[in-house]
Amino acid sequence: MVNTNIQMPTVKTIISTATSAAAAAMLIRSITRDYVPNEFQYYISGKIRAVFASFSSEVTIVINEVDGMVKNQLFYAAELYLGTKLSPLTHRFRATLPIKETKIQLSMENNQEVIDIFNGVKLTWKRVARKVETKRSTNEIHYYKLSFHKKHKEMVFTTYFQHILEQGKALKQQKRTPKLHTLDSDFMRRSPGTGWQSVNLDHPATFETLAMDMEMKKMIMEDLDRFLRRKDFYRKVGKAWKRGYLLFGPPGTGKSSLIAAMANHLNFDIYDLELTDVRKNSDLRRLIITTANRSILVVEDIDCSVDLQNMMKERKKKFPEQFFEQGNEVTLSGLLNFIDGLWSSCGDERIIVFTTNHKDRLDPALLRPGRMDVHIHMSYCTPSALRIFSSNYLDITEHPLLTEIEQLIQEAKVTPAEVGEQLMKTEDSDEALRRLMDFIVEKKRSEDIISTQKIEVAEEECKELEEENIRTEQKEIKETTQTLY
Repeated sequence: MVNTNIQMPTVKTIISTATSAAAAAMLIRSITRDYVPNEFQYYISGKIRAVFASFSSEVTIVINEVDGMVKNQLFYAAELYLGTKLSPLTHRFRATLPIKETKIQLSMENNQEVIDIFNGVKLTWKRVARKVETKRSTNEIHYYKLSFHKKHKEMVFTTYFQHILEQGKALKQQKRTPKLHTLDSDFMRRSPGTGWQSVNLDHPATFETLAMDMEMKKMIMEDLDRFLRRKDFYRKVGKAWKRGYLLFGPPGTGKSSLIAAMANHLNFDIYDLELTDVRKNSDLRRLIITTANRSILVVEDIDCSVDLQNMMKERKKKFPEQFFEQGNEVTLSGLLNFIDGLWSSCGDERIIVFTTNHKDRLDPALLRPGRMDVHIHMSYCTPSALRIFSSNYLDITEHPLLTEIEQLIQEAKVTPAEVGEQLMKTEDSDEALRRLMDFIVEKKRSEDIISTQKIEVAEEECKELEEENIRTEQKEIKETTQTLY
């Protein structure tokens, strides 16, 4: 009983003292918040953190996903690299098996840790996701925290980070599934670096299966390969490491298939940019600089996009009350600046592809070398393309009807899309070729009728014009005669 009586006051004293200390701390904190300037508070708290940090032997580096307006290449290299590291500390991974891949790909989940041993040094990685509230929306910011002993700081910056970048590049090149990026539906309200959303590009088109002229295919492949190996040359001559292509021709001539074949050949991602969805030059700039290196930026139907912007500009003049912001359109000068101006140097190893059905409608400023370096005419189906079609669709390279169809196809304007559609209607090769021949004959007949009608209309217009000129001349002669007499 004596011991109990001695202990109870001691416990009460401890609780009372702790309570008083907590109350005093809250009072001091309240007074500090109300009467001490914020600058001084930040100064004191910084000094306190520095004192504690001086006793710590650990260094922490934060690697953000976005650096200013562009993606942080070290972040994405680390994401690929860490996917190859398994650690007892990691309880959750994300596992995916992309189309065309045979190996499951792992990546870190948020708020998980991975331990990496490099040159005998222990390095701890943690992936962090933090939500940030803005006036318009809630954004999620991602970053990695790398912790290690401070005596290894120089090794980490000079050797370890370079190792991660090299491994990340090698791992990316091993991936055989390029990605197709498209604009996020609400990218206008998001922070930089989040304007694109992607899916795996599972397009089967390759240069081997592409039905187009063999010499043209060879030229394109050689041009692409030469572009890839000339990094030092571009730097030497002071040019941004990029290449521009213009694909022009009627609809259905294989422009999209060629782009997919280029992506599969280079193992480049595709960024599909719809200019009509971009409101102004600053948004266009933000989107273009967040595209990754080793990618193809595609602007389809550039003539329609430019026409639409001109229509919007005219509409703005007529109905200014419908436009609340000045400069609320993508201008041609803004587009040109991003193609070959200062902003075009924000990235390496990039292909820019424009497509159009009407090359003659484009501003000459867009067509010059440096913007559209290579002009590729996507024409109607040729005899060599027909042979590729028959091999791809029917598994034949020789057939009695092929020679006849080749002759017909040089006289009729048949697109590759039309040829492919006819060959898909039956699995019987004889029947498929007969269907194709009938289709070409009928189309040739329709073209001849239309051509004849156009000639007749033109002749009629010429006849009417001649009669009008004769009437005009007779009238002038009569007026002159009346004036003389």
